[in-house]
Amino acid sequence: MITKRQGLIVWFQHMKNIKQIKRYGHLIYTSRKLKYAVIYVDQAELETIVTKLLKLSFVSKIDRSYKPFVRTDYENAKPDKAKQYDYKMGI
Repeated sequence: MITKRQGLIVWFQHMKNIKQIKRYGHLIYTSRKLKYAVIYVDQAELETIVTKLLKLSFVSKIDRSYKPFVRTDYENAKPDKAKQYDYKMGI
């Protein structure tokens, strides 16, 4: 069964705290220069994980990803012209 997941951007103060952030979700990316990490968590546990992360002293703020809420099916999509002229060649 596929679980619904959502991304969190966790802004922190020191790189040595990455191991503690890993415990709360699936770590995807960390930026050494800007000091943030991207983690994915289940949407059912999102609120509890955000409150737990905000209680940590080294976390400055948390941003949520809006990707699960963006509509990806388009009604008036134009057909691709390159595909119209794609002929199958065979013998």
